[in-house]
Order: sequence, then C-alpha cells, then structure tokens
Amino acid sequence: MAETGKGVTAGKLALNVQKRLSRAQEKVLQKLGKADETRDTAFEELVSNFNKQMAEGTKLQKDLKAYLAAVKAMHDASRRLQDCLADMYEPDWFGKGEMDTLAEELIEKELDYNLEDTDTLWLDYHQNITDKSLLCMDTYLLQFPEIKARLAKRERKLVDFDSARHHFSSLQKGKKKDEAKIAKQAALLEMAAPSWAQGLISAHQVAQTNLSYNQAEEDLGRAQKIFEELNVELQDELPALWDSRVGVYVGTFQSLAGQQEKFHREMSSLSQNLNDIMTKLEEQRQLNEETNHSESAGSAPKKPAPPLSRPPPRPTPSPDPKQQNTSLSEDEAVEPATLTNPDDTTQSSATDSSNGELPPGFLYKVKAVHEYTSTDNDELELNIGDIVLVLAFENPDEQDDGWLLGLKESHWMQKKDISAKGVFPENFTQKV
Repeated sequence: MAETGKGVTAGKLALNVQKRLSRAQEKVLQKLGKADETRDTAFEELVSNFNKQMAEGTKLQKDLKAYLAAVKAMHDASRRLQDCLADMYEPDWFGKGEMDTLAEELIEKELDYNLEDTDTLWLDYHQNITDKSLLCMDTYLLQFPEIKARLAKRERKLVDFDSARHHFSSLQKGKKKDEAKIAKQAALLEMAAPSWAQGLISAHQVAQTNLSYNQAEEDLGRAQKIFEELNVELQDELPALWDSRVGVYVGTFQSLAGQQEKFHREMSSLSQNLNDIMTKLEEQRQLNEETNHSESAGSAPKKPAPPLSRPPPRPTPSPDPKQQNTSLSEDEAVEPATLTNPDDTTQSSATDSSNGELPPGFLYKVKAVHEYTSTDNDELELNIGDIVLVLAFENPDEQDDGWLLGLKESHWMQKKDISAKGVFPENFTQKV
C-alpha cells in the first residue's frame, strides 16, 4: 500500500476521513432529531466541574504570577528608596555611621543568602513563593490538558458508538425486507437456472446479507468497547481530580501566608533599625535646638531672622549721679529697678515721677548698650543710650528665648500709646 507521509498510509488516511464524515453526518442527524443521542447526566456534571476547576486554577495561576511581578516591582521601589536615603543623608547628621553599617549589613545578608542559593530578603521572598506556591499550581494544572484531550476523544468515540448503533439498528429493521427481496430474486433465478445451480445462488445471497449484518454488529461491539473503556476511566479520575482542588488551594495559600509572615518579620527588624536611626536623628536635632536656645540666652538671640553681629561686650556704664535719687543707697542704685506698684514714685526714674503714668504691662527699664537695626516689622530699632520700657507679653508662648517686648520711653512720654512697641534682643541692653 502506498505511503503518503511518515507513518501515514493512504488507507489509514482514507479511514480517518471516512470517520470524520461519519461523525459529522451523525451529529447532523442528532441535531435534526432524526437520530437519538446517548446522554449521561451524571457524567456531564463531572465535565462541568472539570471545566470550572480548570478555569479557577488557571485564574489562580495568573494572579500568582501578577503577585510575583508586584513583589519584584516593590523590591525595585524599596531599593530606590534606600539608595535615595543613602544619597541624601548628610555626613554630619547623627547616625551616618549607623546608616552605613545598616547598608553593609544588607550587603552581608545578600552574600550570606547567596551561599544558600538565594539572594536578599526580597529575592528570597520572591523565590520561595515561586517554588512553593506557583510551581505547585503549575504542576497541578499540567494534568488538565491531558484529561481535556481524553474528554474530547470520549466525545468522538461516543459519536462513533451512536453511529454504529444506528447503523446496526437500521440493518436489523431492514433484515426482513432484504430476506423477502432475496427470496423473490431466488425464485426468478430458479426458473431460469438449471436445478443444480439453484441451491448455490440462494446460499450466496444469504451469505452476502449475513456478512453485512455481522460486520455492522462487530463495528458496534468495537465502538462500544472503546467508548466504555474511556468512559469508565474518566468516571473514576474526574471526581478524584475535583476533590484534589481543596488540598492544592490550602497548600498554595498556606505557603504564601507563611512566606509573607517570615518576610515581614525579617524586614520589620531592618525597618526597626532604620526607625531607631531616624528617631535618634530627631532627638539630636531637638537637643541641638535646646542647646542653641540656652546659649542664645547669654550670647546671640535665637529668632528666625538674619544673624546678628553682636559687638564685643563692654563694661556696663556707671549710672549718672544726676539721675539718681539721693534717698537711695549706693547698692540700691546699681540694682535693676523692679516696680511692684506703678504709683510708687520712690522706685521710678525722675521722668516717671514727673507724670506718674506707665504703659500697661510695664515690668522694668533697660538701656541699649549696642545698636540694633530691625529686620522685621515687629522688631524695635535701638540706638545706644535708648531707654526702653519692658512690657509683658499678652501670650507668654509667643516670647522667643533671648527676646523682650518693649517701648521706647521717649515715645511713651510724647504719645502716651504703645502702638510703637516691638521685640528686641535682650543681650543688646542692660537693666537700669
């Protein structure tokens, strides 16, 4: 027999074509209702479960791959954040050495993990999910294509079985008609043929009818056997496969949850180290501010303004004897005057005693010993020798360290209003 290709003969190809034609013809007859179709409701339910199970498993596999892609993207973003922090962390900031050490620890962990055929915590996390969750799903889904192919083969063999069954049934129904036809033809032949040939002709016709009938019966038996073997195997495998989905899902998500817990536990330790460094940096910043505030109380003022160029300290000038009250002792004359009662003229200066009025909130007087040029609208400009009436802040929280609120005495004497009050550096003045 001639060959048309490797392992395929012309006879086999013709047989396959004939099978396809027979199946197509049978399906058309079934759809038209001219041929009954073998139905198995229980098996159809198994097939429905199989299709649902395969769709769910494929979706879970797809979502796991998307999750792993997100882990990789998060790893890249985390690395960029760490690089950014390392680049912007200034050398004089607290914890610079600890930051470098933390980075070295991450590198050392990477080397240690490489010895175990893994990488950093992120890569280790990614690899474990791949090995223990995604590969499990991949193995689980590998069995579906083979079973799906066998289900398709079962469907074809069922059509072959139905076709053979219908063909055999039609032969059974037409058997009597064929026998009557043969008998009539035999009678005609008997009249024309010699008597010795009549028996041979009758026997030949019966043999031809039986051969066709027997061939159809054999084809039916063979088709039924092939179909039933596939059907029985699948009836055993499909329920077992359906039940296996629970264990696969449990194992997949338990492994995923375990890897997440381990990863976040180890990452939280590194994150806590970073948080401690940031906390110490903030504590140092606050300590530096407190130190600067304390130093500014005896040196430079601390206010959000351009830095002041404070002249070298000079000796406090002796009070003018002409401005002193002769009733005060020498010790009292050099002590800062603190007025507890604005009406007490014995504790005020000569200018005060001349009018007996002081601005609201008056505390004491100071004299400017250095010039100060205001840099803001709320500041008071000072010239050496200016007498300033120190006033109390309405809200003590508004007072900055090293700064006082006051009003020039000359302005108060002329205008009797406090609209020109302002803040000024305390160390540019001395009490009088």
